Amino acid sequence: MRVVLAYSGGLDTSVLVKILQEKYGAEVITMSLDLGQAKNFDEIAWRAEKLGAVKHYTIDSKSEFAANYVLPALKANALYEGKYPISSALSRPLIAKKLVEIALKESADAVAHGCTGKGNDQIRFEITIKALAPNLKVIAPVRELKLTRNWEVKYALKKNIPVKIDKDPYSVDENLWGRSIECGVLEDPSAEPPEKVFKWTASPKKAPDEPEYVSIEFKEGCPTAINGERMKLADLIQELNLIGGKHGVGRIDHIEDRIVGLKSREVYEAPAATILIEAHKELEKMTLTRHEVMFKNIVDMHWSYLVYAGLWMDPLREDLDEFINSTQKRVTGEVKVKLYKGSVQIVGRRSPLSLYDLNLITYEAWSRFDQSLAKGFIEIWGLQTRIATEKMRELAKQTSSNIS
Repeated sequence: MRVVLAYSGGLDTSVLVKILQEKYGAEVITMSLDLGQAKNFDEIAWRAEKLGAVKHYTIDSKSEFAANYVLPALKANALYEGKYPISSALSRPLIAKKLVEIALKESADAVAHGCTGKGNDQIRFEITIKALAPNLKVIAPVRELKLTRNWEVKYALKKNIPVKIDKDPYSVDENLWGRSIECGVLEDPSAEPPEKVFKWTASPKKAPDEPEYVSIEFKEGCPTAINGERMKLADLIQELNLIGGKHGVGRIDHIEDRIVGLKSREVYEAPAATILIEAHKELEKMTLTRHEVMFKNIVDMHWSYLVYAGLWMDPLREDLDEFINSTQKRVTGEVKVKLYKGSVQIVGRRSPLSLYDLNLITYEAWSRFDQSLAKGFIEIWGLQTRIATEKMRELAKQTSSNIS
């Protein structure tokens, strides 16, 4: 049997190479995607070779990830349960897609991942894989064999697996759009995350004492420049991660509802996502009508849920994309943000397609707004409310009379 394994180079997936060889009798091909995480991919490839992988693929997917996954999420202001910018969730369908591509190229019988049976990633991987290649077998050794970290550590030592066994209890996943941290003391929802778990963001206490102003330009919903400097999307995101992280922006700590029904305490760092979503939402408020914004809030929430829930391949996600992309044709302009001690504050915005009209909104005498129209508007706008209130009073009197 030939298996393609999603390989991160860490303890879990390094152990899985041996497990697949010994317990499943598999010939293993490993695959690692560069999604912007700070890893030495040459070292990962070397480790895979030492473990006996017959072939290893290292794929630079930063640009594809930014353009085809992160950008749609930004246009949808994607925040699962109003807080999490679905950074890890976004990467899973892309990893699954690449697994399938390599499996088909290498005539593999199966693909494998290192997810547990408690998390969301197993759902995201497997639904995407089955949608793309229904006949391809999916192997999940951690779930199937009920592996634990302690067992993996002992197994790695016994087999002389060339991987650093970190005494740090935390489980970390990162890409361009964010960094997630789990396990250890974080499993106690009443405990404050220790400062050592954060790598991208400075403590607000140690952040600069002076605020920093950043101007972000958007064209049709896509960020194109920072402070006048045009950048490729992946580079722009990485730059904002550095700028925002320096000011302690993007720390997220919340209770999250997993798809499998568990509630979990999740800690994230997402400086660029936090800044860009806030700026993008503000530009939408300036360029879209009230009705578009209100309806899009509903669409955005459902889009975020679908992706978080592993349903990237569901036709509804593409249907919602059509609506979202239609709204983005007018989301062009510039937003100025103020970063200070962990906060993001919008302090300016402008757009050639703005619906804000100073000639109408100003309180100066030269305003073009005819205030005399307001009286008739109020009469019509409140008509049903007044009638309903009157009827409720009549009903209350009848009820009181019947009781008497």
